[in-house]
Amino acid sequence: MLLRRIRYFQAVVQCGSFTEAAEECHISQSAISQQIAALETELGVKLMERHNRRFSLTPSGEYFHRKSLVLTAELEQMCRETVRLSRQDAAQFTIGYLRNCEGPELQRAIAKFAGRYPDITIQTESRSHEGLYDMMRFGHADIVLNDQRRAFSDEYVNLVLAEGRGCVEVSANSPLAQLESVDIHDLRNAACILVAVGEERESEEEYYRSIVGFHGDFLFADSLDEARLLVLSNRGVMPLDEVGTPAERQSVPIVRIPLCRNGKRLTRNYCAFWKATHPGEYVRAFAEILREQFLEK
Repeated sequence: MLLRRIRYFQAVVQCGSFTEAAEECHISQSAISQQIAALETELGVKLMERHNRRFSLTPSGEYFHRKSLVLTAELEQMCRETVRLSRQDAAQFTIGYLRNCEGPELQRAIAKFAGRYPDITIQTESRSHEGLYDMMRFGHADIVLNDQRRAFSDEYVNLVLAEGRGCVEVSANSPLAQLESVDIHDLRNAACILVAVGEERESEEEYYRSIVGFHGDFLFADSLDEARLLVLSNRGVMPLDEVGTPAERQSVPIVRIPLCRNGKRLTRNYCAFWKATHPGEYVRAFAEILREQFLEK
């Protein structure tokens, strides 16, 4: 009963109205008012000051509301984990994505998927292109978000999500920052900064040297943030693809310049891949949610 009253209290605060909270909780306004009053009686403190049709939280009410949100979130997580541990066949869904992935689409898709399927345990793994390919090939991921570097295979479902527009990030202190665009041939002596770890580095260097066309030195970082520190230090340029909605970044002296080859901007597809024989319904549901996020403007 106490937990129910706490949830009614949270609903009133969130809605800012007893009437709207009552509708959301599918009870009458008088009933929800009685439940809040009963909660105050049980606690022995006043949580709200009523002002005709409005209310304001007392200092005790503000504290209780803030702490109650934390506790109910932990309670929900505890219940989900308890159920998951009791079921040996509990559903688990693994998503692979690129180490240098940015932008809100993947995050929004995961949040929406988790809300729709709260009993599924979601795991995420970041890899380079080849690492993601191996995860999918050996069944270590249900679905991967990856750039396209190979011809599409009938062995996999290949859902094109967006076109990546090639660019490089350079320090604002670099003379390159004055350019409106840069050709890959003009970067033949520039160090190329890549986000890759361990054995990923060899395949990433090979791709960016042989296919993209960087011919200078290669520097590696374990994360996107670490790579940008190298950029800020004028150690080199970092190739990226602009995909979907531009990510919100802190104001740092880094300039993003379109990357071209012979005057034409470099592009490549970004896709969701999964095995065509995958038996799970969740992979298609997640893929559709992800596609919706990239279609939103």
